[in-house]
Amino acid sequence: MDIPALLAGLPARLSAIPAHWAARTPDAPALHEDGRHWTYAQLQQSVDSAVQLLRALDVRAGDRLMVVGENCAQQVALIFACASIDAWIVNVNARLSPREVDTIFEHAGARRVLFLTANSPEAAAHAARYGAIPASIDGMGGLLAGELNMSAVAENTVTGNEQVAALIYTTGTTGQSKGVMLTHRNLLFIAAVSSTLRGLSRSDRAYGVLPISHVYGLASVTLGTLYAGASLYLVPRFTTAGLLAALKDDGLTIVQGVPAMYAKLLQTLGGADTPLATQLRFAYAGGSPLAPSLKRDVEKLLGTALHNGYGMTESAPTISQTRLETPRHDDSVGTPIPGVSVRVVDVAGNDVAPGEPGELWIHGPNIMAGYYHEAAMTAATMRAGGWLNTGDMARQDADGALFIVGRTKELIIRSGFNVYPLEVETALNAHPSVVQSAVVGRSVADGNEEVIAYVELDPRQPATVAALQDYLAHTLSPYKCPSTIVVMEALPAAATGKILKGQLRKMAQDWQQ
Repeated sequence: MDIPALLAGLPARLSAIPAHWAARTPDAPALHEDGRHWTYAQLQQSVDSAVQLLRALDVRAGDRLMVVGENCAQQVALIFACASIDAWIVNVNARLSPREVDTIFEHAGARRVLFLTANSPEAAAHAARYGAIPASIDGMGGLLAGELNMSAVAENTVTGNEQVAALIYTTGTTGQSKGVMLTHRNLLFIAAVSSTLRGLSRSDRAYGVLPISHVYGLASVTLGTLYAGASLYLVPRFTTAGLLAALKDDGLTIVQGVPAMYAKLLQTLGGADTPLATQLRFAYAGGSPLAPSLKRDVEKLLGTALHNGYGMTESAPTISQTRLETPRHDDSVGTPIPGVSVRVVDVAGNDVAPGEPGELWIHGPNIMAGYYHEAAMTAATMRAGGWLNTGDMARQDADGALFIVGRTKELIIRSGFNVYPLEVETALNAHPSVVQSAVVGRSVADGNEEVIAYVELDPRQPATVAALQDYLAHTLSPYKCPSTIVVMEALPAAATGKILKGQLRKMAQDWQQ
């Protein structure tokens, strides 16, 4: 892949995507949502209507437009409309609490808040708190608009694609939620590379269930699909019944999800013994670690490779992924995507030997513009030469394959030994009764740390805590085995399916006290 040529050919704004296909293939299907369909020409017409709406609402270039909702066609149109007028889109999942929504509104300094209520009762509840009034987008129906924030200050704009396109708030699994500024160049680069590596064509039908408020759902799924002129089947939230129906009735060719989604599918079907008849070309997992046992079972169920990848909000998101032509059977997250460089370094910032664990640094056109209003936090994350410290521990084999060892901040020191939670979670997730797990450290009086595991079990394959402990005793070194295993009906998770370890860590510490 000729990265310099690709970068030189990127348009200035995201809004070029629907405009391109509306001119080239106007009647081709673009979006599908709950029985409704939009061609690329119709999508562009709705984008134009959304632009008129934003101007009527006095949203200016450099303003932040906050959109509270769940995956729907209006959300897609508003992304491109914001790009057209140089406003920043701030997509917020409606399932966040009132406190979380209000915190993002205040931090972002949003000029307006729009609430997409047609498929989200939660969005309607937030709209009522904000006293929102009716508005509409031609071809897509009504929504609600909050009042004008007169104190909002518009940010400077630039003509090139280094202009900020989106402000994405992280899930804050390890602490404070941060507003990540991603430029048009960041997002267009990932959309272009993602669609190319996946071999997308206009005949592909992709499942849009990952929240567009999350960078994976925005950049790789939504923008990557539309960049290729393919069609996107939008779903507000994941259910196994919904996925099974879409595979059967819509003839999906691509599914991108998180491991928890695939685990729930297997749990619902009672395993992988009866493969599904699908038209899938491939499936992808990302957003959290993929256990080899889950990968194996999903591939058996779907009859196609389940590819793995790795990324973060700050890299828009993709850093590495396994390749279609060379599927892997281990837990590697693949090789770095074209244009992205990686280093694995020790505490002094020196490169470690191949195969040795260290902290992962990355460099490329996908690196964020920074954290909004957080200059010190941005400086603490960036390194000389434009390198970004991911905060993840990784190792890279001689062939370039990356393996994620765990979060640097999640490392548990037990009796002087390093315990990586991911290794313990991988062992637990391989047990047939475990749907998913999360491992955290708990500080104890002598300065040591205990290993605490939280597990979600399959009710059809019950297991006792004692049985799990015995299983781990035969799988892991003694110092890696959890001191305590806590069974939960459901692990706390963000709308993306990402487990909220910060909550579990607090539970573990509070429980001790």
